[in-house]
Amino acid sequence: MTDAVAPTTEAPVAPRPARMIALDVLRGIAILGTLGTNVWIFTNAAGMVGYLDELAATPENAWMWSERVLQQLAQGKFLGLLTVMFGIGLAIQQGSAQRAGRPWPGRYPYRAGLLLLDGLLNFLFVAEFDVLMGYAVTGLVVAYILATTERAQRRWLIIAASVHVTMLTLIAAALAFAPPRDSAGSAPLDPNPYADGSFWDLVLFRLDNALIFRLETIFVFPMSIALFLVGARLFRAGVFGPEGARIRRRLMVIGFAVAAPLDLTLGIAGGGDIIVITRYGTAPFVALAILAAVAEFYLRRPRLGFAGTRLSEVGRTALSCYILQNLIAGALCYGWGFGLAARFPDSARVPFTVAIYLVVAVAILTVAHLWLRRFERGPVEWLWNRTYRALAG
Repeated sequence: MTDAVAPTTEAPVAPRPARMIALDVLRGIAILGTLGTNVWIFTNAAGMVGYLDELAATPENAWMWSERVLQQLAQGKFLGLLTVMFGIGLAIQQGSAQRAGRPWPGRYPYRAGLLLLDGLLNFLFVAEFDVLMGYAVTGLVVAYILATTERAQRRWLIIAASVHVTMLTLIAAALAFAPPRDSAGSAPLDPNPYADGSFWDLVLFRLDNALIFRLETIFVFPMSIALFLVGARLFRAGVFGPEGARIRRRLMVIGFAVAAPLDLTLGIAGGGDIIVITRYGTAPFVALAILAAVAEFYLRRPRLGFAGTRLSEVGRTALSCYILQNLIAGALCYGWGFGLAARFPDSARVPFTVAIYLVVAVAILTVAHLWLRRFERGPVEWLWNRTYRALAG
């Protein structure tokens, strides 16, 4: 890789090892998978506020049931996968620094600071459900944890996971004894910045409600630390290599045979507030199973194929694609763009949402492919790397 966004040369490229192939594909799956969750926010006429309010609604017809099923299929799984992938990225950076004889975490705080800035800009101007700010803070903490002994890292993992499970248990108990909600839901947004406001109106709305929109980031902080550490430990244990066969098998059994059926049953039959339990409780285990399955697939078949190549291109430009997919969806659905979300009735939301997802996904896959035919890294990745080098020296 070069420092600049330089055109790629015609020199032969050495084949990428199966480990790196799987990593790129997994990043692509995680990026497009998070869109599968977030697209429902864009296609709701009241945006994030309307989406959260309607999670507690009881399905009354086939379309509403299909919406719940589709939402639950993606709910939390790809957020968990993306979080684990960030932890793996930290382990790779640490290994690279150690092989080069550089101290760790060394200059990593510069990286974390830039990611925090990226997340802040993404939160203000693109999407109030940004995850980059939380990953920046989590990454900084975990970077220092990775500099400790294996025993200390295991202790931190247990502590973080225990805090997270305790919080989920308390929430589950509170939900069990809470009085039933008013089925009428919250009052509609008036004025509605998502449907009627300008781009700047939506920025101001995010600022005014920053604490509410950042609550999830605060709540999942222990879980994020745990998943970062899990990702790092799995990578070092060889989950992407032949030696990790037993680990992959266990992850797939736990994730696909146990967690996935439980997740879908609770999320679809329970719905409402139960989504908190599935999104942050069962979904991370499904995410780990997806990781194991993709790793196993590319160990057995180390050729990308058409679909794998397209996904790996998204993975190689993950930061750019994450921001771009939200910008495109916002331009299509929000009032500052085409305003399509407010034009479609609730009865048409499912086919409308599926259509928006397909349009955005195809656009992202196409842009990533065309960009990487000419350049070595995504535009945001290039800018981020140049800024980091200027700061860190």
